[in-house]
Amino acid sequence: MLIKIENLKKEYVSGDLVTKVLHGVSFNVDFGEFVSIMGPSGSGKSTLMHILGLLDRLSSGIYELDGKSVASLDDDQLANLRNEKIGFVFQAFNLLPKTTVLENVMLPLTYSNNKNNMRERAAKVLESVGLGHRLNYYTNQISGGEKQRVAIARALVNKPSVIFADEPTGNLDSKSGAQVMEILQKLNDAGNTIILVTHETATAEHAKRIIKIRDGIIVSDEQVLKRRFIENGILVK
Repeated sequence: MLIKIENLKKEYVSGDLVTKVLHGVSFNVDFGEFVSIMGPSGSGKSTLMHILGLLDRLSSGIYELDGKSVASLDDDQLANLRNEKIGFVFQAFNLLPKTTVLENVMLPLTYSNNKNNMRERAAKVLESVGLGHRLNYYTNQISGGEKQRVAIARALVNKPSVIFADEPTGNLDSKSGAQVMEILQKLNDAGNTIILVTHETATAEHAKRIIKIRDGIIVSDEQVLKRRFIENGILVK
């Protein structure tokens, strides 16, 4: 089991004001799954992803990542675990400006324990997402779809245990979005664990399992009976 969540709660405190966001969430994710966490704005799905991705702390409950309880870890330990185990793909790409595609993908390697052959490793993963011809381009010289593929390559370069994709098609046109979902599906088919956060049903249905959250609680957790599949930018029914 990769992720174990039991009765996870999250609240934010500001003076006398307490805002409860997650109200006892429980689920597990196995290695190799493709899971969508789906819900409307304000449902708590992004807060949940931030906790799962070690970008925020839970208030109470249990969270184990690859057998390790994260609740007692300090900030440095969380950062090391995040760099070792987790890759992120964000809606806004979060690429560094005025740097090349290759340099963006190399960035996680500079914080890792293995700094050998960083350029070669970054170039290889860029080749795998179809961007071998864009290594020395600056991020302001490529399209939105290519930026998201750079973000996917950056998420992959450290060979993480899980990739979190937060609304990865939200800033893309339909063709570029389809290409990104095709890459995510192929990564999952190759054995990568992917957790996708979205509010769109059509995007969520590319996964093999959909967890729906509303008002900070899970309202359903179901396998996708007929997964949407993208091949060369075309929906295959």
